[in-house]
Amino acid sequence: MTFNVYAAIADCWKVLAAVWLIGIAFTKPAVRKQSAGSRLLYYGLALTGGLLIWGYPFPRDWLAARFAPHTQSVAFVGLALTIAGCLFAAWARITLGANWSGRATVKAGHELIVKGPYALARHPIYTGILLALAGTVLAVGQWRCVLGFLIILLAFGVKISQEERLMTETFPQAYPEYRRRVKALIPGVF
Repeated sequence: MTFNVYAAIADCWKVLAAVWLIGIAFTKPAVRKQSAGSRLLYYGLALTGGLLIWGYPFPRDWLAARFAPHTQSVAFVGLALTIAGCLFAAWARITLGANWSGRATVKAGHELIVKGPYALARHPIYTGILLALAGTVLAVGQWRCVLGFLIILLAFGVKISQEERLMTETFPQAYPEYRRRVKALIPGVF
């Protein structure tokens, strides 16, 4: 029996999805939400990027060309990044607790969470997901995945701008100070 890196990567994503599904039951009700248009833009971009990464409906022409060698070593590095990213995203999701939402919202009794992974990045769920996606992209090694990653990065940019606006309105003194102290996605960098 041989170890299947790609199955292990898929399992990482399944576990992360399970964390999300379980957590949905414990979220607070929303009192303010992002606009329907920005939500539609975010979901459209995220879906397109995800389909490119997982390669379902797209033709296998230049998008299937490889940018990384198809070796066991590269696949294992991709798996390690995927595991690290999924763990970081799950830690952030659990830390956010009942304040979490799949869309940019303000919850009833919303709290500004600045501990745990939120002391490292303002949007650590996205940091973790992007790291996990980078690992998956590396393991698959095709240009379609790079394009999908960039589209998902753009989707996160749309959602982050909405979240930043809502948090600044909700916490007009605390959030700007938090923004000055903690970078958005990459601790200490960006």
